[in-house]
Amino acid sequence: MRYKLLGRSGLRVSELGLGAMTFGAEGWGADKAESQRVYDRFREAGGNFIDTANVYSAGRSEEFLSEFMAAERERIVLATKYFAAMRSRDVNAVGNNRKNMMDSLDASLRRLKTDYIDLYWVHARDYLTPIEEVMRGLDDVVRAGKVLYVGISDTPAWVVSQANTLASLRGWTPFVALQIRYSLVDRAVERELLPMAKELDLAVTPWGAVGSGVLTGKYNADPDAKGRAKLRGAVDSRSLGISEEVVKLASEIGRTPAQVALSWVRQRNGVIVPLVGARTLEQLEENLGCLEFSLEDAQIERLDQISQIDMGFPHDMLARFDNSRVDNHRR
Repeated sequence: MRYKLLGRSGLRVSELGLGAMTFGAEGWGADKAESQRVYDRFREAGGNFIDTANVYSAGRSEEFLSEFMAAERERIVLATKYFAAMRSRDVNAVGNNRKNMMDSLDASLRRLKTDYIDLYWVHARDYLTPIEEVMRGLDDVVRAGKVLYVGISDTPAWVVSQANTLASLRGWTPFVALQIRYSLVDRAVERELLPMAKELDLAVTPWGAVGSGVLTGKYNADPDAKGRAKLRGAVDSRSLGISEEVVKLASEIGRTPAQVALSWVRQRNGVIVPLVGARTLEQLEENLGCLEFSLEDAQIERLDQISQIDMGFPHDMLARFDNSRVDNHRR
């Protein structure tokens, strides 16, 4: 496992992060014993970056992690999030507002049995709370020592840019990381979010790198599974075509489709630290295998071509300009 700086910070994180959303998720996730095995194997592989949220398994994910990392808390770069409601019939227990921020953070600290969070995410933007309130609140928890760094997830590029510009002007703590959905079947973030992250020097921590399982090839092979996936809006003919190409390439190089999909994301430009989730130890072992190889340029181009998207306005129009001619004219 290699390590990367987390955006414009001095914090070093492993090149893969462990997503703990499956920990304690009854029915589809991992029970406590299996979650422990997944955690231990990730640590054995050199992973130090672990990502959870207050709402994952209604708080059980954080509770499990408090036990797993009890003897090595200082060695872990621990990330958690706030936004979604943790108690019903309370209009202030949801969203970005300062009250929910402070209540959620204190509750997470209790469940995690720690004095501080290394990276605290705004899980999503609510469009109701003034951005000044959000950034001032986050700066306050950093100054109080409860949080070391802050990041933002699942939010439009213009909001993130506005927030960090405001933080810079006011001397408040800026976001150093961006969490987004990104995979071969979903490259929409390449229009605005990834270019913004590059300009602002934000670390990018993608989730969903295997496209909700589509890129494993299982929906190509199992019609019943495909039907179930359609109920979640996860599969269409384009996605199946991309998946088929991933399966072919994986077979050619002796890797699994999931490893190819993760490697494609891992090798994108920018500080990209994919989050890998696992319901079983076997799944984690497979995911870790993406670190054992790199896709060649021709293989990346092959996947880029099959999965390319329409960039839309104004990107398609601006791409028509020949920048070299403009530069020559200036000279």
